[in-house]
Amino acid sequence: MNVRRRSSAAALAAIAVIGAATAPAVAADPSPSASASPSAPAGLYGTTDPQYDGVWRQSLALLAQDTAGVVPSSTAVKWLTDQQCANGAFAPFRADPAAACDAKTPVDTNNTAAAVQALWAVGGHGDVVEDALGWLKSVQNEDGGWGYSPGTPSDVNSTSVVIGALTATETDPGKVVKDGKSPYDALLTFALPCAKDKGAGAFAFQPDKDGKLLPNADATAAGVLGALGKGLVTEAGDKADAASCTDSDKPTREGAAANAAAYLTATLAKDGHLVSALGGSADQPDYGNTADAVVALAAQGGADRAAEPLAWLEKNAAKWAAESGPAAYAQLIFAAHATGTDPRDFGGTDLVAKLNATGPAPQGAAAKDTATASDADPAEEKDDESGFGVWWFVGVCLVFGIGIGFLLSGRNKKQQP
Repeated sequence: MNVRRRSSAAALAAIAVIGAATAPAVAADPSPSASASPSAPAGLYGTTDPQYDGVWRQSLALLAQDTAGVVPSSTAVKWLTDQQCANGAFAPFRADPAAACDAKTPVDTNNTAAAVQALWAVGGHGDVVEDALGWLKSVQNEDGGWGYSPGTPSDVNSTSVVIGALTATETDPGKVVKDGKSPYDALLTFALPCAKDKGAGAFAFQPDKDGKLLPNADATAAGVLGALGKGLVTEAGDKADAASCTDSDKPTREGAAANAAAYLTATLAKDGHLVSALGGSADQPDYGNTADAVVALAAQGGADRAAEPLAWLEKNAAKWAAESGPAAYAQLIFAAHATGTDPRDFGGTDLVAKLNATGPAPQGAAAKDTATASDADPAEEKDDESGFGVWWFVGVCLVFGIGIGFLLSGRNKKQQP
Protein backbone atom coordinates (compact mmCIF):
# COMPACT_ATOMS: atom_id res chain seq x y z
CA MET A 1 0.00 0.00 0.00
CA ASN A 2 1.21 3.48 -0.74
CA VAL A 3 2.59 5.13 2.37
CA ARG A 4 0.76 8.34 1.55
CA ARG A 5 -2.21 9.36 3.63
CA ARG A 6 -4.10 11.48 1.14
CA SER A 7 -5.65 13.64 3.81
CA SER A 8 -2.40 14.40 5.54
CA ALA A 9 -1.92 17.42 3.38
CA ALA A 10 1.63 18.46 4.07
CA ALA A 11 2.97 14.92 3.76
CA LEU A 12 0.91 14.40 0.64
CA ALA A 13 2.31 17.41 -1.11
CA ALA A 14 5.86 16.78 0.03
CA ILE A 15 6.04 14.24 -2.75
CA ALA A 16 6.35 17.21 -5.07
CA VAL A 17 9.92 17.36 -3.81
CA ILE A 18 10.53 13.78 -4.88
CA GLY A 19 8.94 14.29 -8.26
CA ALA A 20 10.82 17.49 -8.88
CA ALA A 21 14.07 15.87 -7.88
CA THR A 22 13.74 13.35 -10.71
CA ALA A 23 12.39 15.79 -13.26
CA PRO A 24 14.52 17.49 -15.94
CA ALA A 25 14.27 20.77 -14.03
CA VAL A 26 15.42 20.55 -10.44
CA ALA A 27 13.32 22.36 -7.87
CA ALA A 28 14.86 24.68 -5.34
CA ASP A 29 15.40 23.10 -1.95
CA PRO A 30 12.25 23.64 0.11
CA SER A 31 12.10 24.26 3.81
CA PRO A 32 11.20 21.11 5.78
CA SER A 33 8.75 23.06 7.90
CA ALA A 34 5.16 21.88 7.83
CA SER A 35 4.01 24.11 10.64
CA ALA A 36 1.11 26.49 10.54
CA SER A 37 1.77 29.47 8.33
CA PRO A 38 2.18 32.64 10.41
CA SER A 39 0.06 34.54 7.91
CA ALA A 40 -1.91 32.32 5.56
CA PRO A 41 -2.41 33.84 2.10
CA ALA A 42 -5.77 35.57 1.68
CA GLY A 43 -8.31 33.28 0.07
CA LEU A 44 -6.54 30.01 0.92
CA TYR A 45 -8.32 27.19 2.73
CA GLY A 46 -6.55 25.82 5.76
CA THR A 47 -4.01 27.41 8.07
CA THR A 48 -0.94 25.22 7.66
CA ASP A 49 2.04 26.04 5.49
CA PRO A 50 0.85 25.72 1.87
CA GLN A 51 4.30 25.11 0.38
CA TYR A 52 3.62 21.49 -0.46
CA ASP A 53 -0.15 21.30 -0.83
CA GLY A 54 -1.70 24.75 -1.34
CA VAL A 55 -3.09 24.14 -4.82
CA TRP A 56 -4.16 20.58 -4.04
CA ARG A 57 -6.15 21.39 -0.91
CA GLN A 58 -7.62 24.52 -2.51
CA SER A 59 -8.74 22.54 -5.56
CA LEU A 60 -10.36 19.83 -3.46
CA ALA A 61 -12.06 22.40 -1.23
CA LEU A 62 -13.58 24.29 -4.18
CA LEU A 63 -14.62 21.07 -5.91
CA ALA A 64 -16.23 19.72 -2.75
CA GLN A 65 -18.13 22.95 -2.18
CA ASP A 66 -19.46 22.87 -5.74
CA THR A 67 -20.43 19.21 -5.26
CA ALA A 68 -22.39 20.16 -2.13
CA GLY A 69 -24.21 23.02 -3.86
CA VAL A 70 -22.11 25.78 -2.34
CA VAL A 71 -20.89 28.74 -4.41
CA PRO A 72 -17.25 29.25 -3.35
CA SER A 73 -15.76 32.58 -2.40
CA SER A 74 -14.52 34.54 -5.39
CA THR A 75 -11.39 35.31 -3.39
CA ALA A 76 -10.73 31.61 -2.96
CA VAL A 77 -11.20 30.95 -6.67
CA LYS A 78 -8.89 33.84 -7.57
CA TRP A 79 -6.25 32.50 -5.23
CA LEU A 80 -6.23 29.30 -7.24
CA THR A 81 -6.22 30.88 -10.70
CA ASP A 82 -3.39 33.19 -9.65
CA GLN A 83 -1.23 30.14 -8.95
CA GLN A 84 -1.11 29.11 -12.62
CA CYS A 85 2.14 29.51 -14.55
CA ALA A 86 2.17 31.11 -18.00
CA ASN A 87 2.62 27.69 -19.63
CA GLY A 88 -0.64 26.46 -18.03
CA ALA A 89 0.88 24.29 -15.31
CA PHE A 90 0.42 24.50 -11.56
CA ALA A 91 2.96 23.90 -8.82
CA PRO A 92 1.97 22.94 -5.26
CA PHE A 93 2.37 26.58 -4.18
CA ARG A 94 3.90 29.82 -5.43
CA ALA A 95 4.47 32.36 -2.70
CA ASP A 96 4.67 35.20 -5.23
CA PRO A 97 2.19 34.57 -8.04
CA ALA A 98 3.29 37.80 -9.72
CA ALA A 99 6.76 36.37 -10.31
CA ALA A 100 7.18 34.39 -13.53
CA CYS A 101 7.63 30.63 -13.28
CA ASP A 102 11.00 29.34 -14.41
CA ALA A 103 12.82 26.04 -14.80
CA LYS A 104 13.06 25.68 -11.02
CA THR A 105 9.31 26.01 -10.43
CA PRO A 106 8.20 22.49 -9.40
CA VAL A 107 5.12 22.21 -11.62
CA ASP A 108 3.41 18.82 -11.65
CA THR A 109 0.57 16.88 -13.23
CA ASN A 110 -1.37 16.16 -10.04
CA ASN A 111 -1.89 19.73 -8.88
CA THR A 112 -2.58 20.82 -12.45
CA ALA A 113 -5.21 18.11 -13.01
CA ALA A 114 -6.88 18.81 -9.67
CA ALA A 115 -7.04 22.54 -10.45
CA VAL A 116 -8.62 21.75 -13.83
CA GLN A 117 -11.39 19.75 -12.20
CA ALA A 118 -12.08 22.43 -9.58
CA LEU A 119 -12.05 25.41 -11.96
CA TRP A 120 -14.18 23.62 -14.55
CA ALA A 121 -16.72 22.83 -11.84
CA VAL A 122 -17.02 26.38 -10.54
CA GLY A 123 -17.11 27.76 -14.10
CA GLY A 124 -16.00 30.97 -15.71
CA HIS A 125 -12.35 30.11 -16.23
CA GLY A 126 -12.23 28.45 -19.62
CA ASP A 127 -8.92 30.05 -20.55
CA VAL A 128 -7.20 28.78 -17.41
CA VAL A 129 -8.59 25.30 -17.96
CA GLU A 130 -7.62 25.16 -21.62
CA ASP A 131 -4.07 26.27 -20.89
CA ALA A 132 -3.76 23.67 -18.15
CA LEU A 133 -5.09 20.90 -20.39
CA GLY A 134 -2.68 21.95 -23.11
CA TRP A 135 0.23 21.64 -20.71
CA LEU A 136 -0.92 18.23 -19.48
CA LYS A 137 -1.12 16.95 -23.04
CA SER A 138 2.34 18.32 -23.78
CA VAL A 139 3.95 16.25 -21.00
CA GLN A 140 2.20 12.94 -21.74
CA ASN A 141 4.64 10.03 -21.73
CA GLU A 142 5.22 7.69 -24.65
CA ASP A 143 3.30 4.91 -22.90
CA GLY A 144 0.22 7.14 -22.81
CA GLY A 145 0.40 7.92 -19.10
CA TRP A 146 1.78 10.57 -16.80
CA GLY A 147 4.23 10.71 -13.93
CA TYR A 148 4.01 13.20 -11.08
CA SER A 149 6.60 15.55 -12.62
CA PRO A 150 7.24 16.08 -16.34
CA GLY A 151 9.71 13.51 -17.62
CA THR A 152 9.25 11.00 -14.80
CA PRO A 153 7.89 7.48 -15.43
CA SER A 154 4.14 7.04 -15.56
CA ASP A 155 2.30 5.92 -12.45
CA VAL A 156 -1.29 4.88 -11.83
CA ASN A 157 -2.22 7.75 -9.53
CA SER A 158 -0.94 10.56 -11.74
CA THR A 159 -2.37 8.98 -14.88
CA SER A 160 -5.74 8.56 -13.16
CA VAL A 161 -6.03 12.13 -11.89
CA VAL A 162 -5.22 13.44 -15.39
CA ILE A 163 -7.87 11.12 -16.83
CA GLY A 164 -10.26 12.73 -14.33
CA ALA A 165 -9.35 16.19 -15.61
CA LEU A 166 -9.88 15.12 -19.22
CA THR A 167 -13.22 13.48 -18.50
CA ALA A 168 -14.47 16.40 -16.41
CA THR A 169 -13.82 18.73 -19.35
CA GLU A 170 -15.58 16.42 -21.81
CA THR A 171 -12.35 15.29 -23.42
CA ASP A 172 -12.23 11.59 -24.28
CA PRO A 173 -9.11 10.19 -22.58
CA GLY A 174 -9.02 7.39 -25.12
CA LYS A 175 -8.34 9.95 -27.83
CA VAL A 176 -5.49 11.68 -26.00
CA VAL A 177 -2.61 9.63 -27.34
CA LYS A 178 1.17 9.70 -27.51
CA ASP A 179 2.88 7.39 -29.96
CA GLY A 180 -0.47 5.70 -30.51
CA LYS A 181 -1.03 4.93 -26.81
CA SER A 182 -3.74 6.36 -24.56
CA PRO A 183 -3.77 6.73 -20.76
CA TYR A 184 -6.01 3.67 -20.63
CA ASP A 185 -3.27 1.66 -22.32
CA ALA A 186 -0.84 2.86 -19.68
CA LEU A 187 -3.14 1.96 -16.79
CA LEU A 188 -3.60 -1.61 -17.95
CA THR A 189 0.15 -2.22 -17.77
CA PHE A 190 -0.03 -1.68 -13.99
CA ALA A 191 -2.85 -4.18 -13.36
CA LEU A 192 -1.83 -7.35 -11.53
CA PRO A 193 -3.14 -10.58 -13.09
CA CYS A 194 -5.64 -12.67 -11.20
CA ALA A 195 -3.16 -15.53 -11.09
CA LYS A 196 -1.06 -13.64 -8.56
CA ASP A 197 -0.99 -15.28 -5.14
CA LYS A 198 -0.98 -11.87 -3.47
CA GLY A 199 -2.70 -8.79 -4.78
CA ALA A 200 -4.70 -10.47 -7.53
CA GLY A 201 -6.52 -7.82 -9.54
CA ALA A 202 -4.93 -4.88 -7.75
CA PHE A 203 -3.07 -2.03 -9.39
CA ALA A 204 0.56 -1.34 -8.65
CA PHE A 205 1.65 2.27 -8.30
CA GLN A 206 4.37 1.52 -10.87
CA PRO A 207 6.89 -1.31 -11.28
CA ASP A 208 9.50 -1.60 -8.54
CA LYS A 209 13.23 -1.42 -9.24
CA ASP A 210 13.15 -5.02 -10.45
CA GLY A 211 10.19 -4.43 -12.74
CA LYS A 212 7.76 -6.27 -10.50
CA LEU A 213 4.20 -5.14 -9.90
CA LEU A 214 3.28 -5.01 -6.22
CA PRO A 215 -0.30 -4.44 -5.02
CA ASN A 216 -0.96 -0.95 -3.72
CA ALA A 217 -4.35 -0.11 -2.22
CA ASP A 218 -4.01 3.60 -2.86
CA ALA A 219 -3.09 3.08 -6.50
CA THR A 220 -5.87 0.50 -6.79
CA ALA A 221 -8.53 2.97 -5.69
CA ALA A 222 -7.12 5.51 -8.13
CA GLY A 223 -6.87 2.92 -10.87
CA VAL A 224 -10.52 1.91 -10.56
CA LEU A 225 -11.62 5.49 -11.21
CA GLY A 226 -9.06 6.03 -13.92
CA ALA A 227 -9.99 2.86 -15.76
CA LEU A 228 -13.65 3.85 -15.59
CA GLY A 229 -12.84 7.35 -16.87
CA LYS A 230 -14.03 9.00 -13.66
CA GLY A 231 -12.81 12.08 -11.84
CA LEU A 232 -12.50 13.09 -8.21
CA VAL A 233 -16.26 13.62 -8.10
CA THR A 234 -18.40 10.77 -9.34
CA GLU A 235 -21.79 9.26 -8.66
CA ALA A 236 -22.53 5.62 -7.98
CA GLY A 237 -22.38 3.30 -10.94
CA ASP A 238 -24.82 0.55 -11.82
CA LYS A 239 -25.36 -1.93 -9.03
CA ALA A 240 -23.16 -4.98 -9.30
CA ASP A 241 -22.59 -7.89 -6.97
CA ALA A 242 -19.15 -8.29 -5.48
CA ALA A 243 -17.10 -10.59 -7.67
CA SER A 244 -13.73 -12.27 -7.50
CA CYS A 245 -10.90 -11.44 -9.85
CA THR A 246 -11.61 -12.77 -13.34
CA ASP A 247 -8.64 -13.88 -15.40
CA SER A 248 -8.08 -12.44 -18.83
CA ASP A 249 -4.94 -12.25 -20.95
CA LYS A 250 -5.92 -8.76 -22.05
CA PRO A 251 -8.56 -7.34 -19.72
CA THR A 252 -10.61 -4.40 -20.87
CA ARG A 253 -10.35 -1.28 -18.75
CA GLU A 254 -13.79 -2.07 -17.34
CA GLY A 255 -12.61 -5.58 -16.54
CA ALA A 256 -9.51 -4.27 -14.84
CA ALA A 257 -11.66 -1.89 -12.79
CA ALA A 258 -13.90 -4.79 -11.69
CA ASN A 259 -10.89 -6.90 -10.72
CA ALA A 260 -9.42 -4.01 -8.76
CA ALA A 261 -12.73 -3.41 -6.99
CA ALA A 262 -12.76 -7.08 -6.00
CA TYR A 263 -9.31 -6.63 -4.49
CA LEU A 264 -10.45 -3.60 -2.49
CA THR A 265 -13.56 -5.44 -1.29
CA ALA A 266 -11.48 -8.34 -0.05
CA THR A 267 -8.95 -6.05 1.62
CA LEU A 268 -11.67 -4.08 3.39
CA ALA A 269 -13.55 -7.18 4.54
CA LYS A 270 -11.55 -7.67 7.74
CA ASP A 271 -12.01 -4.31 9.47
CA GLY A 272 -14.11 -2.17 7.16
CA HIS A 273 -11.16 0.13 6.58
CA LEU A 274 -7.69 0.11 5.05
CA VAL A 275 -4.60 0.38 7.19
CA SER A 276 -1.61 2.65 6.99
CA ALA A 277 1.67 1.42 5.53
CA LEU A 278 3.71 4.04 7.37
CA GLY A 279 6.53 2.53 9.36
CA GLY A 280 5.44 1.74 12.89
CA SER A 281 1.79 2.36 12.13
CA ALA A 282 0.75 -0.73 10.19
CA ASP A 283 -2.26 -1.31 12.40
CA GLN A 284 -3.51 2.28 12.22
CA PRO A 285 -6.46 3.10 9.97
CA ASP A 286 -5.80 4.91 6.72
CA TYR A 287 -8.81 7.21 6.63
CA GLY A 288 -7.95 8.94 3.37
CA ASN A 289 -7.33 5.76 1.43
CA THR A 290 -10.52 4.29 2.87
CA ALA A 291 -12.48 7.33 1.63
CA ASP A 292 -10.90 6.89 -1.79
CA ALA A 293 -11.87 3.23 -1.77
CA VAL A 294 -15.49 4.14 -0.98
CA VAL A 295 -15.61 6.38 -4.05
CA ALA A 296 -13.99 3.72 -6.22
CA LEU A 297 -16.27 0.90 -5.07
CA ALA A 298 -19.41 3.01 -5.48
CA ALA A 299 -18.35 4.09 -8.97
CA GLN A 300 -17.66 0.53 -10.06
CA GLY A 301 -20.51 -1.40 -8.45
CA GLY A 302 -23.00 0.96 -6.84
CA ALA A 303 -23.35 2.42 -3.37
CA ASP A 304 -24.08 -0.93 -1.73
CA ARG A 305 -20.55 -2.10 -2.60
CA ALA A 306 -19.16 0.66 -0.41
CA ALA A 307 -21.61 0.33 2.50
CA GLU A 308 -19.24 -1.20 5.03
CA PRO A 309 -16.28 1.20 4.68
CA LEU A 310 -18.71 4.12 4.40
CA ALA A 311 -20.31 3.17 7.71
CA TRP A 312 -16.85 2.94 9.27
CA LEU A 313 -15.97 6.43 8.03
CA GLU A 314 -19.24 7.88 9.32
CA LYS A 315 -18.45 6.48 12.75
CA ASN A 316 -14.76 7.25 12.94
CA ALA A 317 -13.54 9.90 10.48
CA ALA A 318 -14.70 13.19 12.05
CA LYS A 319 -11.71 13.59 14.35
CA TRP A 320 -9.29 12.69 11.58
CA ALA A 321 -10.79 15.28 9.27
CA ALA A 322 -10.69 17.97 11.97
CA GLU A 323 -7.00 17.28 12.52
CA SER A 324 -6.17 17.08 8.82
CA GLY A 325 -7.98 20.05 7.30
CA PRO A 326 -9.78 21.04 4.07
CA ALA A 327 -8.62 18.21 1.82
CA ALA A 328 -9.82 15.60 4.32
CA TYR A 329 -13.27 17.16 4.58
CA ALA A 330 -13.36 17.26 0.78
CA GLN A 331 -12.51 13.56 0.52
CA LEU A 332 -15.35 12.67 2.86
CA ILE A 333 -17.74 14.89 0.88
CA PHE A 334 -16.69 13.03 -2.29
CA ALA A 335 -17.37 9.71 -0.55
CA ALA A 336 -20.77 10.94 0.62
CA HIS A 337 -21.63 12.18 -2.87
CA ALA A 338 -20.61 8.91 -4.53
CA THR A 339 -22.87 6.92 -2.21
CA GLY A 340 -25.83 9.29 -2.08
CA THR A 341 -25.13 10.13 1.57
CA ASP A 342 -25.97 13.53 3.05
CA PRO A 343 -22.62 15.35 3.61
CA ARG A 344 -24.38 17.68 6.05
CA ASP A 345 -25.15 14.75 8.35
CA PHE A 346 -22.21 12.41 7.92
CA GLY A 347 -22.26 10.36 11.08
CA GLY A 348 -23.62 13.43 12.83
CA THR A 349 -21.05 15.83 11.35
CA ASP A 350 -21.86 18.61 8.89
CA LEU A 351 -18.90 18.17 6.57
CA VAL A 352 -19.92 21.13 4.42
CA ALA A 353 -20.03 23.57 7.31
CA LYS A 354 -16.75 22.23 8.63
CA LEU A 355 -15.08 22.65 5.25
CA ASN A 356 -16.48 26.15 4.79
CA ALA A 357 -15.12 27.11 8.19
CA THR A 358 -11.54 26.47 7.06
CA GLY A 359 -11.51 29.39 4.61
CA PRO A 360 -13.32 32.45 3.28
CA ALA A 361 -17.09 32.37 3.55
CA PRO A 362 -18.81 31.12 0.38
CA GLN A 363 -20.78 33.45 -1.87
CA GLY A 364 -23.94 31.39 -1.73
CA ALA A 365 -24.89 28.84 0.88
CA ALA A 366 -27.35 28.29 3.68
CA ALA A 367 -26.61 30.36 6.77
CA LYS A 368 -25.52 27.31 8.71
CA ASP A 369 -22.78 26.72 6.14
CA THR A 370 -21.21 30.17 6.24
CA ALA A 371 -19.13 29.86 9.37
CA THR A 372 -15.89 31.77 9.17
CA ALA A 373 -12.45 30.36 9.74
CA SER A 374 -12.49 31.76 13.27
CA ASP A 375 -15.34 29.38 14.07
CA ALA A 376 -13.34 26.31 13.13
CA ASP A 377 -12.65 23.66 15.73
CA PRO A 378 -9.33 24.14 17.53
CA ALA A 379 -8.26 20.75 16.20
CA GLU A 380 -8.43 22.12 12.68
CA GLU A 381 -5.58 24.47 13.50
CA LYS A 382 -3.24 21.55 14.07
CA ASP A 383 -0.38 20.63 11.80
CA ASP A 384 -1.69 18.52 8.92
CA GLU A 385 0.91 15.88 9.70
CA SER A 386 -0.80 14.71 12.90
CA GLY A 387 2.44 13.37 14.35
CA PHE A 388 4.28 12.25 11.23
CA GLY A 389 7.19 14.39 10.07
CA VAL A 390 7.07 15.46 6.44
CA TRP A 391 10.70 14.75 5.78
CA TRP A 392 10.63 11.37 7.47
CA PHE A 393 7.71 10.61 5.18
CA VAL A 394 9.64 11.75 2.12
CA GLY A 395 12.56 9.61 3.18
CA VAL A 396 10.34 6.54 3.33
CA CYS A 397 9.10 7.28 -0.17
CA LEU A 398 12.63 7.66 -1.47
CA VAL A 399 13.83 4.44 0.15
CA PHE A 400 10.98 2.33 -1.14
CA GLY A 401 10.53 4.05 -4.47
CA ILE A 402 6.98 4.95 -3.63
CA GLY A 403 5.43 7.78 -5.54
CA ILE A 404 2.31 9.79 -5.16
CA GLY A 405 -0.67 10.85 -7.09
CA PHE A 406 -4.28 11.28 -6.44
CA LEU A 407 -7.72 10.00 -7.11
CA LEU A 408 -9.86 11.53 -9.12
CA SER A 409 -18.43 13.82 -13.14
CA GLY A 410 -18.56 14.55 -16.27
CA ARG A 411 -20.39 17.86 -16.27
CA ASN A 412 -21.91 20.11 -18.90
CA LYS A 413 -19.20 22.50 -20.01
CA LYS A 414 -19.26 25.83 -18.21
CA GLN A 415 -18.08 28.56 -20.53
CA GLN A 416 -16.09 31.61 -19.67
CA PRO A 417 -18.30 34.65 -19.11
